[in-house]
Amino acid sequence: MIKKTVKKKSPQKKASKKTTKSEEPAINIIQTTKCQTVSNKSTLTYNIGADDKNDIFMRIFSNSGGGYFSNEWVSLDHITSVLSDVTGEHITSINLIPLFKGKSVNTPGYLLAVLLKEGLLTSIEDKKRKYAFVGAEKLLAKVAKKTK
Repeated sequence: MIKKTVKKKSPQKKASKKTTKSEEPAINIIQTTKCQTVSNKSTLTYNIGADDKNDIFMRIFSNSGGGYFSNEWVSLDHITSVLSDVTGEHITSINLIPLFKGKSVNTPGYLLAVLLKEGLLTSIEDKKRKYAFVGAEKLLAKVAKKTK
């Protein structure tokens, strides 16, 4: 009987870029709120926060439906910049993809639901899942009240 010896490969170390605490902005959570996803299949919990420069950030914190998502903070300035650049078309979750680092295809759709809840977007009549950007004034006023 011949025994075949299988040589185990030593695990290769993957090169990874870890973000240190000093690279990440320190964000203080101002509010934790819930909203339904656009499909109404689950409930999202999300955070609104601010850094030491009073810049506003948003992130998805949890999802009752179990869909994967990225919990990275996204600045309100970046969100409004992306939404303001959409011209001649209706906004969908596809327009929000550039805000994320490709960790989950669900996250732009979840952020869309949050932006609807916070009043940055409004539904377009007779257009299913297409929205218009109406500005961030409502959210900014709410954050200003909470940070006084």
